[in-house]
Amino acid sequence: MIAPHRIAELRRIAELFLEARRTATPLTALAENLTPSSAEEAVFVQDAMAATLEPKGSVPARAWKIGAPAPDATPGFGPMIAAWIAPSGARLGEPRHRLRGLEAEVAFLFGKPLPPRPTPYTREEVIDAIESCHPAIEELESAFPVPAEAPKLASMADLGVHGGFIYGPAVANWQSIDFAQETVTLAIDGVEQVRRTASNSAGTDLLRMLVYLANEGATRTGGLEKGSWVTTGSWTGNTFATAGQSVEIGFTRVGNALLRFA
Repeated sequence: MIAPHRIAELRRIAELFLEARRTATPLTALAENLTPSSAEEAVFVQDAMAATLEPKGSVPARAWKIGAPAPDATPGFGPMIAAWIAPSGARLGEPRHRLRGLEAEVAFLFGKPLPPRPTPYTREEVIDAIESCHPAIEELESAFPVPAEAPKLASMADLGVHGGFIYGPAVANWQSIDFAQETVTLAIDGVEQVRRTASNSAGTDLLRMLVYLANEGATRTGGLEKGSWVTTGSWTGNTFATAGQSVEIGFTRVGNALLRFA
């Protein structure tokens, strides 16, 4: 439970993070009282930032990122911003695209809602609600100069370093894909930077995270809506581009997605 006197300070943290991102003027330090002190406080700041960027009722469906540091670890998740979602081929040129971090991911689009309910959804019910599977790029941004050097809880609060989501075409027959056999590449200006196989830190059972989000995550999310995007963690670690560069990621079967920085 967050103490009432902390609420104003946490909202101030959210304002500082949003201003730093909007102006591309990273924060070099935070006062002790303006640093999240727990995961609960970090989640509060995430949700406050999302509420500012997406006022209630302004988007048809919320989007989420979820991941885990190991296949048996409890997943963590946070919001993605609808205005920052774009199809493959998008050109990113807003001033806020300062960091230009990149992660190759596998994402899912829900075609049916999964509202909160007392009985947990089964894996089969979650699969039935999925409309399609897509290759994706999560673009990373931060309120800090170097997010890896920021306090861990501060980076978590800062939308988990989320800056954008670029999705590629839906892949046919996605349920037949063995993600343990998927190889992914990430190239910048046609030069391969990363090649890995079965490399998601959360493991290759991607549906485990979707089931978690539909059940344990429902208290926070209010349930998954029709039209919700969910991306399931990095396969490539963090790679960074510069202005003017083009980026392409490709999975063996899931397919390709690309973006270009202005």
